[in-house]
Amino acid sequence: MNNHHRGPQLPPSRGPLSTAVTAYLRGTGPLPGAAEAESADPYGDDLQLALYLCYELHYRGFAGVPARREWDPDLLRVRAALEHRFLGALRADTPGHDSLDAALAALLVEPAEGTGVTHFLRDEGELWHLREYAAQRSLYHLKEADPHAWVLPRLWGRAKAAMAAVEYDEFGAGRAERVHAQLFAELMTDLGLDTTYGYYLDAAGAEMLAVVNLMSLFGLHRELRGALVGHFADVEITSSPGSRRLAEAMRRTGAGPAAEFFYDEHVEADAVHEQVVRHDVIGGLLEEEPESAGDIAFGIDATEYLEDRLARRLLTEWRAGRSSLRVPLAPEMAHTS
Repeated sequence: MNNHHRGPQLPPSRGPLSTAVTAYLRGTGPLPGAAEAESADPYGDDLQLALYLCYELHYRGFAGVPARREWDPDLLRVRAALEHRFLGALRADTPGHDSLDAALAALLVEPAEGTGVTHFLRDEGELWHLREYAAQRSLYHLKEADPHAWVLPRLWGRAKAAMAAVEYDEFGAGRAERVHAQLFAELMTDLGLDTTYGYYLDAAGAEMLAVVNLMSLFGLHRELRGALVGHFADVEITSSPGSRRLAEAMRRTGAGPAAEFFYDEHVEADAVHEQVVRHDVIGGLLEEEPESAGDIAFGIDATEYLEDRLARRLLTEWRAGRSSLRVPLAPEMAHTS
């Protein structure tokens, strides 16, 4: 049986919000009230997992949860309350830039040598660090291009054509074996990780869930299309140098050829994508909607804010010799080369 159509199992809950949402999806309990969402930690495990559960219904869903739950009006009301809390916190906490040009320019400034996650992995990382990193990022990379595709019907002209061109590359340029999510699954295989979609959801911390949820939040709302473009620009502009460091980390630790290839591929591809996104996606959108500049800048700033929170969590734990995961990884799985 093809498990792609069945969806992952519902994960254990992390608090009252995610407990109630999980029970509702199972048909065994009521949903939480909006007041409970508004009083929750916007970046905490409970709210972020509850929001992730709501969003996942728009992707592959969960085993045993009817597909019609995707548009359940009561669940959508709860999701809106969770989003309101999360988005409100992001708008309050994101420092922001004076202009879109300033936000874009900041992305070209590399972190001080040795201070970022990819620097750590390149210079000091061991295989167990790389395995944890890949397990966490699997929640992102196994769906990376999907929420970005939601913006296509909300763009037109030059921005739409350029966005579609970059997405075409992300989806393998017509070749299933070259889809970037598939390449990441092969990286995971080299690292002895389980490639089942959503397998490491319970292991990932709130910081990782927030990074993934941001993509879905921006992608699912037409009014946030500018923020989605900003998020996409951030990903593409910062990817190439980070991918180069990660490729070096994979080679230094002997992670395997597929692990090396995934990041080598992104060094080249994203250097091209950066120019397309800057000049044609952003440029095209600004031609049609000059008022979207602030939203694009917010998308960049919110992405950087959440990625920085994740980086602090990973580096704090790793430098203390501790796992960054909520649930330890199983021993490396055997695989054939």
